[in-house]
Amino acid sequence: MFLSTLLLICSSVVMVYSASAVLAMDRYQQPYYFLFKQVTWVVLGVCLLLMAMRVDYRHLKQPLVVLTVLAGSVLALIAVLLIGPEINGTRRWFAIGGIGVQPSEVAKFAVILFTATVLEHRMNRIDEVSYSLLPVAVVTGGISALIVLEPDFGTAMTVLMIVGTMVFTAGLSYRYLFGLTVTLGPLLYVVLASAPYRRQRLLAFLDPWDDPLGSGFQIIQSLIAVGTGGIFGQGLMAGVQKLFFLPEPHTDFIYAVIAEETGLLGATFILLCFLMIVWRGLRVAVLAPDRFGSLLALGLTMMVSIQAFLNISVVLGLMPTKGIPLPLVSAGGSSMLVSLLCMGVLLNISQHASAEA
Repeated sequence: MFLSTLLLICSSVVMVYSASAVLAMDRYQQPYYFLFKQVTWVVLGVCLLLMAMRVDYRHLKQPLVVLTVLAGSVLALIAVLLIGPEINGTRRWFAIGGIGVQPSEVAKFAVILFTATVLEHRMNRIDEVSYSLLPVAVVTGGISALIVLEPDFGTAMTVLMIVGTMVFTAGLSYRYLFGLTVTLGPLLYVVLASAPYRRQRLLAFLDPWDDPLGSGFQIIQSLIAVGTGGIFGQGLMAGVQKLFFLPEPHTDFIYAVIAEETGLLGATFILLCFLMIVWRGLRVAVLAPDRFGSLLALGLTMMVSIQAFLNISVVLGLMPTKGIPLPLVSAGGSSMLVSLLCMGVLLNISQHASAEA
């Protein structure tokens, strides 16, 4: 898992430069602008990973730690809605000392930590929903609602999927799945239908060629990048779609650039690294010495794997477009730091693994 993480962040540095050099030259007259930023985040993230590896994960379940992380995340989400700058119609970031911070990334870790702490003590009565799941539902629903208001529907759905996986793994009867579907189905429809841009994305997903220069532009350009890569790719720095055809090629659509420049082999390599992380993360969850470690490892593994699944699915045209970065690969400080923090905690849990757990 550690090796797969290192391979992904090394690939990130190379591919972020390849995908962003021309864009950075056009915007800032500095071809290395995004590269220097990404290297900085990677170095800081690796330091954070090494620190997390050396701190016993059981310290994380102390009430002071859990409540501090949760309260800080909620306050940051509220602050970004109130004072965050509007970028492309959204309020997802704010700057601290010139450094952009995306609170929703930290909020995902906070929700996982809180859910694992609550379930550890209440999973013996998991089917008594008002006792075992009410705190989890209130916190998860509140944070998801704040994220939707940014708006960031994809990240909110990711949070709900992670918590849902943790809750059902803890032993909640699957008969509740029907009730959740009936309850959340209409709510999901309302959220999707309430914003015109979400409806356009859904229609573009169903038929991108109906509006090739509008709502379907991103999906079409992404599929062109993936298709022209072939088996071996066009070669590093030789991709064409990143040259102002593919929107944000160094962030949400970096997997398309990887597929175009390194081909099926490079794209499969990235996918195998994520599969290795998922496999080893689930193994850590199985062998963790206590319930908290097991649930925390499961949540962190799901966070990385669900984000990777959604991002790659969007790039391949298997899902409507969402603003979800590829963890450990896409350019971005908040995503990189939180992802490496999660990997550090996972590696720490693995150090306490027990064959008899």
